[in-house]
Amino acid sequence: MKFAHLVEINDPLNPLIEHLSREQLWRGLVLRASTPEAFVPHLDRCTILERSEVSLSRELQYGDVVVRDHVQFIPQRQVVYRVPQQKDIQASRLTMTIEEPETDIFFVRFEYEDDMNEAPESADAFYNEFRRSAYQESDLDTIRMIRQMAEEGRLD
Repeated sequence: MKFAHLVEINDPLNPLIEHLSREQLWRGLVLRASTPEAFVPHLDRCTILERSEVSLSRELQYGDVVVRDHVQFIPQRQVVYRVPQQKDIQASRLTMTIEEPETDIFFVRFEYEDDMNEAPESADAFYNEFRRSAYQESDLDTIRMIRQMAEEGRLD
């Protein structure tokens, strides 16, 4: 399955939305990786196994399910989450890219990729559509949380 969508960050036509700088947006995306408990409601625990300037290796616990992943940072531009195949979990990737089509007009492109069947007649088609909807809502929640953190001065 492949799925991508854009979330607008700064809308110059909407004065009610707080303007975010690239630095604030970037800090928020990094926080989502380093402290995911603030962004993922059903996450019980996150343990950082390795950390460098450009990556994290993590262990995430959701109830009895434990998932290991690796997060790569391309500073001020992109965050890439890679989940290798493990037990009943298939390999997958999430890429978050900051796009700036005009000065200070930011979008975040969320791209999901895994090996799930894409055939429209398959039993997985309905499940994939549900996943797309859940991913999109989660991504909107991520941006809402980044906005809230910026308003509270936590991203300065």
